[in-house]
Amino acid sequence: MKLGLNSDEVKLMDYTPAWNEEFMRVKEELAEKTALDENRIQHIGSTAIKGMAAKPIIDILVGVNDLSKVDKSLFKGFSRAGFLRLKAERPGEIVLAKFTDDTYEVKTHFIHLVEYQKELWNNLIFFRDYLNSNEAARKQYLEIKLEYLKNSSIGVNEYTDFKEEFVKDIFKKRTD
Repeated sequence: MKLGLNSDEVKLMDYTPAWNEEFMRVKEELAEKTALDENRIQHIGSTAIKGMAAKPIIDILVGVNDLSKVDKSLFKGFSRAGFLRLKAERPGEIVLAKFTDDTYEVKTHFIHLVEYQKELWNNLIFFRDYLNSNEAARKQYLEIKLEYLKNSSIGVNEYTDFKEEFVKDIFKKRTD
């Protein structure tokens, strides 16, 4: 299993159970190095959806009680596990990444640090679980991804924007 993409590269690989095995390995390491409870470390994103082609990057959701009160020791634990905080600013989220080497060009894993069991946490878990249990939604999501790739293999932000309407529609189902 080869993990990782360059900064703005968009490429899909066929699903492999090795993605979940890698997540489980990293989850154990994160729990050990940060003292976080394992239920606060979840596999999300397309690599967590069985049968889904995905960018070969493992997305990890980590939940804390209060994002504004995250202390340096947690970031030191992430660092010991090979994760670095990114400059990317997102509302209600701190993003960290793991890279293949010291050039910091190829990212292999992301941590999405959010508030535990709050709206973003719940939406991301719901999205994963909904797609894992709904074949029609899985197929539709894959079609959207492939449609984007017909025209471009770069532009991570554009790729995310292209999928946004579908993702938000799934989020809405959680509260309907």
